[in-house]
Amino acid sequence: MKLGILTAPFPDTPLDEVAAWASSVGFEAMEIACWPRSKGPSRRYAGTSHIDVAGISESEGKEIVSRLAEKDIAISGLGYYPNPLHPDPAHREAVISHLKAVITAASKMGVGLVNTFCGGDASKDVDTNWAEAEKVWPEIVTFARGHGVKLAFENCPMIFSKDEWPGGHNIAYSPHVWRRILEAWGCDVGMNFDPSHLVWQMIDQARFIREFGPSMLHAHAKDLMIDRDGLYERGIMSAGMGWQIPRMPGLGEVDWSVIFAGLYRAGYDGPMIIEHEDRNFEGSDEKVKRGFLLARDVLRPFVK
Repeated sequence: MKLGILTAPFPDTPLDEVAAWASSVGFEAMEIACWPRSKGPSRRYAGTSHIDVAGISESEGKEIVSRLAEKDIAISGLGYYPNPLHPDPAHREAVISHLKAVITAASKMGVGLVNTFCGGDASKDVDTNWAEAEKVWPEIVTFARGHGVKLAFENCPMIFSKDEWPGGHNIAYSPHVWRRILEAWGCDVGMNFDPSHLVWQMIDQARFIREFGPSMLHAHAKDLMIDRDGLYERGIMSAGMGWQIPRMPGLGEVDWSVIFAGLYRAGYDGPMIIEHEDRNFEGSDEKVKRGFLLARDVLRPFVK
């Protein structure tokens, strides 16, 4: 198992500089953020482009891998988290096109994993969204398989703001849906597991790992605090808005001893990548780094 970071919180820092810092403080891996190169507004914690996948050649890809390896940094996967089931056809076409570019870049680099979202239309119920996923995803899965790349869907409901209510922008969040995903594409698609998303959904974390641990290809280390006053004020029908608070590992309600015990028992020995979404450690690279270092010290005893 390797402990590492997702590069998304460093949008203005070159990849090699991020890698040099990560290595210098004891991290061993990085998930590289690969959103499209653009200057427009982006979703919070999205939009970072540390590799221009649209124009990368095989030699350039291999050179990136080599430069990071010289710094003792492995690439856990390429990360791009859009909404491939978006109700706007033009938006959907654009993000799927870029997702395929990320898959192609991963193949050129010899990186076998791309982390992403299954997607969802927030105005539709889960079953209707699943019917749409069955239309959209087979072609993408086939494309990835042809490039020797596996896909890992994160188990995040993507419901943080009013435009994502009531159904969220990613249906791959519950056992009910994950059984369908694995039955449909289990040889080519697995899970990018983030335990924080189970906390506010009140999904049993240990049981979830027991059932789906063998299908976990990648893991995010992120914590979550439930704001009890916010929950009291808004109730569970608000689907977490106003009371699910992302935190660095160790500052929330995830019991990391339970998580790691479950993962090791399930045979998971892949990367553990810290995902930084804690507003208390934002505003400058130094604050972001402080958050990562705090998480490192909490998680390092479990990662050997």
